[in-house]
Parts: sequence; C-alpha cells; structure tokens
Amino acid sequence: MSWLTDFIPPRIRNLISKREVPEHLWSKCSSCETMILTSDFEKSLYVCSHCGHHGLCPPKLRYSHLFDEGSYSVLESVRLKEDPLQFRDQKRYVDRLKDARLKTQQWEAVLLAQGSILGRTAIVACFNFSFVGGSMGLGVGEILIQGAQWALHHKKPYIIFSSSGGARMQEGILSLMQMPRTVLALTQLRESAIPFISVLTHPTTGGVAASFASLGDITLAEPKAVIGFTGARVIQETTRQPLPPGFQTAEFQKDHGFIDHIINRKEMRAVLGKILSLFDLPKCIPDSNSGLEI
Repeated sequence: MSWLTDFIPPRIRNLISKREVPEHLWSKCSSCETMILTSDFEKSLYVCSHCGHHGLCPPKLRYSHLFDEGSYSVLESVRLKEDPLQFRDQKRYVDRLKDARLKTQQWEAVLLAQGSILGRTAIVACFNFSFVGGSMGLGVGEILIQGAQWALHHKKPYIIFSSSGGARMQEGILSLMQMPRTVLALTQLRESAIPFISVLTHPTTGGVAASFASLGDITLAEPKAVIGFTGARVIQETTRQPLPPGFQTAEFQKDHGFIDHIINRKEMRAVLGKILSLFDLPKCIPDSNSGLEI
C-alpha cells in the first residue's frame, strides 16, 4: 500500500503526479539521431534541420508541397486479387497488407495523382516506403502502368518518385514480372515523345532500380539517397574488393553519369516546374469518362 496514492488528497496528487508526454511528439533523425519536434519535422518535409538528411516522406505530404496550392486529384486504380500465392512467413501476407493499409491509409505502396506544377499538368506516382518497404508487386505494377496510360492518353508528362526495397517477395515471380511490364509501358511513352521524369529518393534499390526507375528521360535524385540494385555489403562480399567512398549514394551515381542532377526536396517543385516548361506538349480534350480535369 502506498501512502502517496492512497492518503494524499486527489488535487495534491494531481500536482505531483508525472505528466505524460504525448506519443509521437518527437521524431529522431535517422542520420544524426537528433530529436526534432514532429510538427517541425513535417513542416520541413522530413528534411533534418541539423544535418540536412532527407528522411522518408509520405506521398500525401509530398504532393501537398509539389502541386500548385497543394491541390491534386488521386487517380483510383484497379484493385487486383490479393495474395495470389497464399504466402505465409511469420504471418499471413493478407495480414501484412491489412497492417500496411492501416498504418499508411493507402491501398497500395504507390499513390497515383494528377495536378499542376507551376501551371503545368503532370501525372505523378509516388512510392510510400512505409508500405511493406515500398515493394513492387502486382498492385504496384498495375498502378504504374495505369499512370503511363493516363500520361499517354492525355499527352502529359509522367513523373515517378521511387522509394523501394525492390520486388515484393510474397508475390514471387509475379512481382518480378512487373519489371518488364513497367519498362514496356514507359517505352510506349518514349515512342510517343511523352517525357518521363524519374526522381530517385532514399532508398531506391532492387527490381525498381533495375527497371523503370533507371529509364527516365531526365533522372533526378535527392541528396545522399541510396541508389543501387544490390546492397553494398553483398557486393563487397561477392567481389572481395573494397568499395569506393560514398558507393551507391546519389552523389556517387551522379559523378558516374547515372543521375542528371541532385535536388533538395524543398526545391523539387521549382525545378520540376522549370523542366516541365521546356516541353511543348499538345493540349488535350478532356475525356468525360476519364475522371481527369485536364
């Protein structure tokens, strides 16, 4: 029995009791480990004010900063059959999907939208790494292909913000099939002279880096983003050779001609707007069945 809780009057007890700190009040930079107010972190688009590290940024927050006046339309995609292989590891695949949807408030790892960037309309797909590591399965492949079809039909530029660990292992060979499918969709854009801009954010690896993410007519990246197919440790153990400093970072890839330019997240809207202004694409007639107001 505690005299503090059982005999002290309630008012006094409330004065001396420990105040609870609200959950998620603080966030920690994954690079320098500095604690930052979550509200301030969100306002800075998850760019650390101390070391400049670009953290994971959810699509809706990115879109609110990217599109004019933060206004955009989400393009609904076809929902495919879930768990085609009935996969189970530590937990069922369908349960992982439920947890990811609850956590991110998204149906899949990619959110497809359309809106104006400095007055220029574009179709934009953005990965959410918090959704099963931004992995690419049947659903993600279908969304990316649908985005390419929208861009082709309406003669509008296509932009993809990639952030992924690669193919989704729970869908096996079906996830790997999305690599050639997305490449073919982008080939159609190139043949029709519709620009595709690939923006690589941290991290962009595996089958995503080895397919559509590497095929941009213009390829941009965020500072210090890890970009590559296989992890640096695996490569070093396989080749038994020391890797050069900064291997697989955006800066390393730019120095070796893989990336055209590295852009700070806060400047991305301005840079993309300037790039889009260079393209003289024909105006399109709105399609009443499309759901797009272009």
